[in-house]
Amino acid sequence: MKYTQIDPELLLSTSDSTPMYQQIVNQITTKVMAGDWPAGQPLPSIRELASASRVSVITVKRAYAELGQAGVIVTRHGMGSFVADSPNLSHSLLQAEFTQHFEAMRACARRLGLSAEDIRKLLDDEQADWSAEPTRGSTP
Repeated sequence: MKYTQIDPELLLSTSDSTPMYQQIVNQITTKVMAGDWPAGQPLPSIRELASASRVSVITVKRAYAELGQAGVIVTRHGMGSFVADSPNLSHSLLQAEFTQHFEAMRACARRLGLSAEDIRKLLDDEQADWSAEPTRGSTP
């Protein structure tokens, strides 16, 4: 398999309240989930990405460590970092994203004083709306 060179410059914002390392994690994860960076794809070196993105080496090192712990990338001593070769990586990442959103929804529901039954009713109503929508390719 032939890989294209990854552009080491990411779009990082100093005005964003999200820490720089987390912006790197989010952008790389998004590229992997979208299939833009396939399994086995070599990543820029820590120094290369730091220089291109104008952040410290420590920031990129932390982002790569987080990505490694999440199973998004693997780092091989002396060889560099690569997109993890995991058949269920995209599914796992989507599951983790869903869980994160679900937990945020639960926290918001608690702040609103919603009961578990209130949440079930809202979900049932939403599911009824989904069932009523025509599927792609069908005629009304």
